[in-house]
Amino acid sequence: MPAETRKTLIIGILSVSAFFAGCTPSPARKSAPAVTEERIQVSADATIGQLGEILIPQAIPVEGYALIANLKGTGSPQCPPAIRQYLEQYLLKQVPAGTNVDKIIDSLDTAVVHLAGTIPPNVSKNDRFDLKIAALTSTQTTSLEGGILLGAELKVKGQFSTGSRTLALADGPVFTDNLADAAINKRTGFILAGGRVLNDYQINLVVRQRNFRLTRQICDRINERFGYDAAQAIIAGQITLSVPAKYKGQENHFFALVKATYLFSGAQNQKIDGLISKLSAAQDMQQSETALEAIGIAAADRLASLLTSPDEKTRLSAARCLLNMGDDRGLDCLRTIVFDKNSKYRIDSLNAITFAAKRNDASVILQRLLRDDDFDIVLAAYNQLCKINDIAVSRQIIAGNFCLDIVAQSSKQYIYVFRSGTPRIVLFGGPIYCRVGSFAQFADSSITINAPENRDRDNVLVTRKMPNLQPITLESSHALEDVIQTLCEEAQLPQDSPKKPGLNVSYTDMIAIVKQLCDKQAILAQFFAGPLPKID
Repeated sequence: MPAETRKTLIIGILSVSAFFAGCTPSPARKSAPAVTEERIQVSADATIGQLGEILIPQAIPVEGYALIANLKGTGSPQCPPAIRQYLEQYLLKQVPAGTNVDKIIDSLDTAVVHLAGTIPPNVSKNDRFDLKIAALTSTQTTSLEGGILLGAELKVKGQFSTGSRTLALADGPVFTDNLADAAINKRTGFILAGGRVLNDYQINLVVRQRNFRLTRQICDRINERFGYDAAQAIIAGQITLSVPAKYKGQENHFFALVKATYLFSGAQNQKIDGLISKLSAAQDMQQSETALEAIGIAAADRLASLLTSPDEKTRLSAARCLLNMGDDRGLDCLRTIVFDKNSKYRIDSLNAITFAAKRNDASVILQRLLRDDDFDIVLAAYNQLCKINDIAVSRQIIAGNFCLDIVAQSSKQYIYVFRSGTPRIVLFGGPIYCRVGSFAQFADSSITINAPENRDRDNVLVTRKMPNLQPITLESSHALEDVIQTLCEEAQLPQDSPKKPGLNVSYTDMIAIVKQLCDKQAILAQFFAGPLPKID
């Protein structure tokens, strides 16, 4: 959002309650106690999962109350007394001294709203999540469209109070679904990626036998298998796990591998043949694949024998497991599957390649998949290219509000807009152009796009009409990315800005405009919209 409208909230990091257990930074490693402990008898083929339990934070529903500003007369001064008292105290901490906060709350340009969202499991500090907003039923607010959330504290759902702990903060522009065919309830909306988690989470492995010798032994085995500092023994019976960078976004996979790891490395060699037989016979495939990956490179040669299995799912499991171990023998098999247009495991193979293959290998394969005839494959390849920050995706930040991604290598022209997570418009097969001679009006004729023929200057004219102001017309090239930038950039930019000023059109309106341009064939591209956030 524009810098002058964003309210940055500075709140001290609070220790999180039992609902977000273990979110404080990990204590320093402690040495073993001087007292000699009795040696615990452990089965020779015990796995870490048999000896302890990993306590993983669950998703946490959160809620809050806040003001939406910039409503241009569609807000309401009504506000329940308890919520008003909270908002007054909150705003006084955020605005300059002497500001009349009552005047802000009472304005028809603001509205009090309830926010709801869910902090996902396995989050890290500053991770983002979607929020749903709704005007309070007791107010006369008519529309939240075009509004901006000034800032909010998010607390455990059902426990909201001034003194309760804050788990996340929120801000951002309001998103309303103007793409829906049905009538839109403008008293509700979303703040896409508007929630920001305040703390890192901490994962504890609780050893069933509270013996420090055994605890230390388990800790050392985890570090041996997954790298130094993957585990820290805190006290007898408790180990703190740190998810290695490799498994970012794949935390549950890491936890499954830890649980499947044998405490004694010698015991695992006796299990390999049985696990290979199960994988070959398509029995307990996920469990067997996880167990083999936990064993690691010792199982690689026998896994490689399954790369020629007549069963495609077995080949996929074996190839993925090998690649995850760092054995490139799995890559050719996965490459064959991902380019087989008759395979039902293409996405699985694509994800496996991105997760474990060398970056250059993954980049070459994913870029080739951008030219696939199946848009689901094209979109999956784009998403994975974003994860590895590949140069095939060119990104611009528009007005600080959303991303405009250009993916030139697609063989067909598509436009995809995100309606959850980070707001993004993606242009595939670019550059995409507005057709000469096209003319379209949007949002009750307040926005006009005109690409006339026979003009001295071959430009597109974009016009915005606003109440009580003269219409503003700017020129753009026919390239859609330039039209989007001209419509959505801030009207006033710093003098040293490399960008040209725009018309302040919102992301909500822009994606509706793009859809209508496609529907009117002013743009010859297929339009796709992602799903809306699912928030109860």
